[in-house]
Amino acid sequence: MSSHHETSENVVIKQADFIESVADALQYISYYHPKDFVDAMSQAYEREQSAAAKDAIAQILINSRMSAEGKRPLCQDTGIVTTFVKIGMGVKWDKTDMTIQQMVDEGVRRAYTNPDNPLRASIVADPAGSRKNTKDNTPSVVHIDMVPGNHVEVAIAAKGGGSENKAKMVMLNPSDDIAAWVEKTLPTMGAGWCPPGMLGIGIGGTAEKAAVLAKEALMESVDIHELMARGAQTSEEKLRLDIFERANNLGIGAQGLGGLTTVLDVKIKSAPTHAASKPVVMIPNCAATRHVHFHLDGTGPADLAPPSLSDWPEITREVGSDVRRVNLDTVTQADIEQWKSGETILLSGKMLTGRDAAHKRIQSLIESGEGLPEGVDFTGKFIYYVGPVDPVGNEVVGPAGPTTATRMDKFTDLMLEKTGLMGMIGKAERGPATVESIKKHKAVYLMAVGGAAYLVSKAIKKSRVVAFADLGMEAIYEFDVEDMPVTVAVDSNGVNAHETGPAIWKVNIANAKA
Repeated sequence: MSSHHETSENVVIKQADFIESVADALQYISYYHPKDFVDAMSQAYEREQSAAAKDAIAQILINSRMSAEGKRPLCQDTGIVTTFVKIGMGVKWDKTDMTIQQMVDEGVRRAYTNPDNPLRASIVADPAGSRKNTKDNTPSVVHIDMVPGNHVEVAIAAKGGGSENKAKMVMLNPSDDIAAWVEKTLPTMGAGWCPPGMLGIGIGGTAEKAAVLAKEALMESVDIHELMARGAQTSEEKLRLDIFERANNLGIGAQGLGGLTTVLDVKIKSAPTHAASKPVVMIPNCAATRHVHFHLDGTGPADLAPPSLSDWPEITREVGSDVRRVNLDTVTQADIEQWKSGETILLSGKMLTGRDAAHKRIQSLIESGEGLPEGVDFTGKFIYYVGPVDPVGNEVVGPAGPTTATRMDKFTDLMLEKTGLMGMIGKAERGPATVESIKKHKAVYLMAVGGAAYLVSKAIKKSRVVAFADLGMEAIYEFDVEDMPVTVAVDSNGVNAHETGPAIWKVNIANAKA
């Protein structure tokens, strides 16, 4: 953050300026990636040798540019808002009827209900019980720090559930190797965090302090290549480079399909800790890395300059003439048994959607004998795991990228057994039992690219809610799609691209270094 020449007189910060700045910042990060992230992804794209990973990175970069041009969300998961507010001890507020938490939440409310670019409301209250959507994405998570001076510094992020769910915590022994723990833990996180992204690592303090440090570390810009060029000078910099190399040697790659780049940077923040302790928290940032910093000095709301569109690389995806085009309205069991793990397919026709809450409801309707509601027939159909953003203007649907399929694993056997479902579309890997179930039922699991939500939504030509309208973004929709790009992740023989891809690339990378 920039340092400012501090004077002794008190600065008055207007409540209205703070709220407006929060709202503007959240709109801004919903469609603009930070430039350092775009640059790092572009370099990863140029370097990538795995065809599946290269195509996934291309989709993420094309999506990024489209979102910047169209001012629509990069990802359908517009995140839980996390804010670090540093308030100068000399600051005076023009009004004191709202707390900082209430002011941030008012900014969130305005940003997420903005009619020009409505953002998806994902926050549910009563998390251990009814999990009812609060409808405006509040409350947010706010960390407040009182610092010297008379200005306010804000770092704000919108963190998707897929990457947040992969956070890992460990209480290591003082002599344990942190890099070895990361190397062992990263493969257990699967692809639901949408690699390539950043790893934020918090070390020290207490358990909860390490978690806050890890999250704050993710607010920094990508600069690992500068560090590599000048060489590590501190133990922390040495650790960053060690983890970066070990993580990328795993061959997990973009979307977990196997490739050269798994992490774009490793960020570390640490605090002194108890002599008996070594708390470590690792939180990944996904391909929809969204954060911005702003500064209030009493002269008005923050001025966030839009980036130049020339910051984005010119990338086009060429669809080969040999690509398999599939009509979902006429596809047969015999057809899907021809598809091979790892191949790209373009889908057209009708599909149904459904995610966590819809699956839970389907399960209880089947088990009670009541059966599925009218209009919901999965026989010979594909289900897309998605919770879209509401449409604006002449859009059929807002950004509608896939959600993490692994969360639906516990329902998959029932769906394949009892509903006639033929195939599933989502992001990330499936568990071993689910892969077995797919193989047993001769079904198929297809993967759309997480982090390419706006691009994917352009393939959706019609959309209507068919059931469970009360669930909001978790309702069951029917989508009519045209040339929606997907990869066969698990074919009808149970061959799993999320296992074969990284295994091959781990060996390729090791051989290249030998």
